[in-house]
Amino acid sequence: MTASVLSGFAQVHATFNHVWSALMLEELYRLGVRDVVLAPGSRSSPLTMAASEHVGLCCHCHFDERGLGFMALGIARGSHRPVVVITTSGTAVANLYPAVVEANLLGVPLIVLSADRPIELLDNGSNQAIDQRDIFSRHTTVHHDLPAPDAEIKAAFLLSTIDQAVDQQRRTPGPIHINCRYREPLYPGECLVDASDYLAPLGRWLTNSTPWSDWSWGDIQTRATIPALSDVWEAFAQQRGIIIAGSIHDPQQAQQVVALAKQLGWPLLADVQSQLRFDPYNLIHFDLALHDEHFSAELAKAEVLLQFGGRLISKRLTQFIAQQPWQDVWLVEPLPQRLDPDYCVKRRLISSPAEFIAGLPKIPEQAPWHQLGSLQRRTSQFVEEQCAAFSEPGVCHQLAQLAEGQLFIGNSLPARLMNMLGTHRQMPLRVLANRGASGIDGLIATAYGLSCTCSEPTTIVLGDTSALHDLNSLALLKQAAQPLVVVILNNDGGSIFHMLPVPKEGELLERYYRQPHGLNFEYAAKMFGLGYSAPSSLEAFAAAYTQALESGVTLIEVNVPHQQVADDLKALGAAIRGASREL
Repeated sequence: MTASVLSGFAQVHATFNHVWSALMLEELYRLGVRDVVLAPGSRSSPLTMAASEHVGLCCHCHFDERGLGFMALGIARGSHRPVVVITTSGTAVANLYPAVVEANLLGVPLIVLSADRPIELLDNGSNQAIDQRDIFSRHTTVHHDLPAPDAEIKAAFLLSTIDQAVDQQRRTPGPIHINCRYREPLYPGECLVDASDYLAPLGRWLTNSTPWSDWSWGDIQTRATIPALSDVWEAFAQQRGIIIAGSIHDPQQAQQVVALAKQLGWPLLADVQSQLRFDPYNLIHFDLALHDEHFSAELAKAEVLLQFGGRLISKRLTQFIAQQPWQDVWLVEPLPQRLDPDYCVKRRLISSPAEFIAGLPKIPEQAPWHQLGSLQRRTSQFVEEQCAAFSEPGVCHQLAQLAEGQLFIGNSLPARLMNMLGTHRQMPLRVLANRGASGIDGLIATAYGLSCTCSEPTTIVLGDTSALHDLNSLALLKQAAQPLVVVILNNDGGSIFHMLPVPKEGELLERYYRQPHGLNFEYAAKMFGLGYSAPSSLEAFAAAYTQALESGVTLIEVNVPHQQVADDLKALGAAIRGASREL
């Protein structure tokens, strides 16, 4: 069967299960899906066959469903399109849970098609049968538990169910779960099923290229989603303000935030997820500069705060926001989520940065009200001195300068280090992270998914424990079409716990929190056929990374003492505070 809108929808299929599967995949294609990720399984065979035979869909495979879900997450984030995930029944579906949670928090459009046993095979000891109804609970935008395919149920029911679910997803971005129950036969037999009579009521749908039902509701205009700003904006903009850039996905929209900050004369504090971290206008070392009492005092003169995007990484910045007696705080965020952990926001504007800025009344350009740039220079000098040595901060600081294309940062220490360090750069660098649930699972698979959508190199920097969590996904990397570099910061366990107020008496820290493993990744690289390097100096790291950008897939392991990063950051903070007190 070839389901192609160019030649019309096929009338003959392997089984009636395949008829329904083909209808769903074709409708999803018409609604914008172009990528499908699949894991092996028997009960999902009708879906797998329909996807593999559809000429408009690109299929990606992985044997590990947990990695599969995160690969889909990466493809969806990179392509800005919904991605279908197909799994067989049982615990295969449960393994998608972490990726579904992350997709829900970040508003990423995954569409999970889980194969399932028919209802009569539940609770009776049938193999690989669990209760999959609403298995993802409150972490999906839409959930449907479909009946088993039946010729007595109209095909239009199935198409309209898909149409409504995708429309709901467009209104409230996040994952969809459609549970697909299939009775045997699951595989093609000697006789094909002629579904022409069953499909005939679909009429023109069989030969055209449009979805069954039109749920178009038009573009939401800025003035419909944002309260009239002409009166309040002029008063807001005349005050001493700061702009904070959180998670922004579109680099072009991020640049509009820079232009607005310049026009207002307000300082810009940009998170590493904002696409503005390395922009020359950003106060790049603000996180560490908050150790400096003079910098903090100058920043505290601000009266109002305008924030674009949520989920800030810097704990020092979020503490500053929480403690400041703001006259007003605005949050511009396209997702209808609160994203306000300290309950400071007074005005929520559900909008993209571009829509918000386009709706603002024009005001004359204002001179900067602050001296934060000159106050930050002292901190930048300490950063350069501290990062001259081979260490986790040194490598991250250098990587921020060397990286090309897109950079995916792991959670735990790498996200914090990349958010503190680095220098301004002229070459654009797209930076992404899974900062919804901020978990350490599925990071390699997510980065691989992102690489599938980009014609430039992709780099992922993550910790050793995170890499061990997703080791299976190293198997995906050999398929990468562009250079892909995996930088693993191996400090032998969870060294971030050295910086957290966890119990440190006796063996508590080592055994129950940090959990050292004594492993390295050289043989993992060999096992999965990847290039490997373990540099022991910054010069060697720069050489290895530069070569990796030109040679397929490479794993670069940075081995450092477990206590070093905590000591380095503690010393850096103390040096900044000490110099501030001497002035």
